[in-house]
Amino acid sequence: MDSKISLLCFLVLASSLLHCARSDGSDSRLLKGINSYRASLKVPALSENNNAACLAEQLAKQFKGQPCTNTTGANTVPGTEQQFPDYPKYLDHCHLNASVTEDGQVMPACVPGLVPDVVLTNYTKSQYNQYLNDTKFSGVGIANEGDWVVVVLSTSTGSGGYSPAPPGSNWAPSVHPFNQLILLLVAIVCLLMM
Repeated sequence: MDSKISLLCFLVLASSLLHCARSDGSDSRLLKGINSYRASLKVPALSENNNAACLAEQLAKQFKGQPCTNTTGANTVPGTEQQFPDYPKYLDHCHLNASVTEDGQVMPACVPGLVPDVVLTNYTKSQYNQYLNDTKFSGVGIANEGDWVVVVLSTSTGSGGYSPAPPGSNWAPSVHPFNQLILLLVAIVCLLMM
């Protein structure tokens, strides 16, 4: 019995560490590069926005496995970018209301192997640089899946701040206690092991 509990604790901890390690690697390097680019233009740095990061993660999962073409990501011919049919579902998952994302900007890019310098260039030397140059954007969420990286820019305004929807709204479930349940479970297991 003790080995099963220890294994459960290990799996929960390992899962948490793997998620943190993935989100702190290439995503933080890209954010640092974007902020260096903005600094060279005398534009304030972007700060991390967890809600925008949640949306970026949902969108990156949608792109995973799709090939890079001239109708996807930063190489897109303007006007041919595919829409996000499951966007309401992604907002729901991230507890967001559509009205708080109106002024934000979603920027997917596909780079085989996610080579850091090429990924940064896909944002600073493409149609996306107009948004990176814009002082109205103050926050960012970044996620990657496969060869895809998605950058979501947020503003400091109510219509672009990606603030969570109030409980019970039409766009967000009123209760999502999964994270708290995991923490409670780990605490109980650890107390039982003492």
